[in-house]
Amino acid sequence: MTWRGRLLLLPPALVGLYLLAAVAGALWPNDRTGGGDGPVTVWLLSGPIHYDFLLPDDPATVAAFGFAERAGVPLSDPRVEWIVVGWGARAFYTATESYADLGAATVWRAVSGDEAVLHVSVAGGLGDGSGARPLRLTAAEYARLRDAILASAPAPDPVPDAGFGPYDRFFAATGRFHLFRTCNVWVAEVLDRAGIRFGLWTPTPFAVTLSLARFQAD
Repeated sequence: MTWRGRLLLLPPALVGLYLLAAVAGALWPNDRTGGGDGPVTVWLLSGPIHYDFLLPDDPATVAAFGFAERAGVPLSDPRVEWIVVGWGARAFYTATESYADLGAATVWRAVSGDEAVLHVSVAGGLGDGSGARPLRLTAAEYARLRDAILASAPAPDPVPDAGFGPYDRFFAATGRFHLFRTCNVWVAEVLDRAGIRFGLWTPTPFAVTLSLARFQAD
């Protein structure tokens, strides 16, 4: 094979190694033992690109996310049952509600490194076809999980003119998004800080799904 042929094989080989590493990271446990049998249910909701946390819209959580309500997210609306929270790359996340919104420059900025944002929105009841997966937590585990999420945006400033509709907002967050610290890796980091048993590194949605099945099966 010529050097040009070998060069052409390099990108798919690197992608393959990345995906294999994602599977290994998803199945390699952190050193936590929590989750699985508590009375508080938190959901992980899968999308085409990443997972979001769905937190119960209880008084303590509404108070903790008061910054989002002050920015216009209607947490206290009686129709709201869940507070939806995710983390991601600022340029990518704030502009890509679907794959149709993707552009090459946006993708490259996310892969190479970008500022992070926290996304907060709301949801009503979950239908049977939602695809959400439950985490059964104790009250103490849930409090730690909520604190770990909030630690991602300790001084949350709304991102101007960013949101997919009237019921969500983006907020400046700590850390940087890149190929090895994706929104799905953030999910694993939050669970680790909360003391929940999970995979050590979950860069893809499939890796999160695999870790849930392996360590937090309902």
